[in-house]
Amino acid sequence: MDEPNNSRWTGIWTWTRTWARSGTRTRAGAAAAALGAVVALGGVQGSAADAQTVEVVSSATKTCHGTQPKGSLAGHARDGFPEDTPLDRTLSYVDDLVTGRHAPIYTGMAVDEDEVSLDVYRIPSAPFDEAVCEAAEKGVTVRLHDRDINERDLNKILDRVSEDMSRWDGTFSLREAGLDGTGFVQVGVDDPDTAEPILRTFVGERNAKYLRVEYAPQAHLL
Repeated sequence: MDEPNNSRWTGIWTWTRTWARSGTRTRAGAAAAALGAVVALGGVQGSAADAQTVEVVSSATKTCHGTQPKGSLAGHARDGFPEDTPLDRTLSYVDDLVTGRHAPIYTGMAVDEDEVSLDVYRIPSAPFDEAVCEAAEKGVTVRLHDRDINERDLNKILDRVSEDMSRWDGTFSLREAGLDGTGFVQVGVDDPDTAEPILRTFVGERNAKYLRVEYAPQAHLL
């Protein structure tokens, strides 16, 4: 893949706690679903801007528009999280929900600062949807997307794929692995055609649908 072209970044970010669990937002490619933390095995890459596109953001099951006054969520920001704008504050509030009592239904999250919108991927939950939509500040659009797996179980698949990166030596080279933020485990390899059937068999039929196997260039430690 080519080096990232900063001029093509669109302001779409992902909220990710994968691997480094840093709570930072990472920029994604122009027409992509915003990618989560993509890890070059041997070192964490701080940005997924040069990762291949996995899929465009899926159609939302439910969309709601914030109705709460600006500033109503002030004070909900977690350590290190900004709360300068309605989107920042809404994002911080939702992150607090998905790391707390609603963690079992949470899959991933993406932010588009240009559209002032937040895409949340979750196992359908009326209480969670209500909590998010009723709290969002004015000017913020929240799109809720159905998934059938949570972040915890995606991380289990990710851990299994990446726990021994040399196990496939001689067949293909595993170069990157991470969650894409929309409900998939993204795996970067040198030879996708060879690697995909092997990896799908390795994780089993039930989990194979969550894999996205893409070409990735040789990883370089930063």
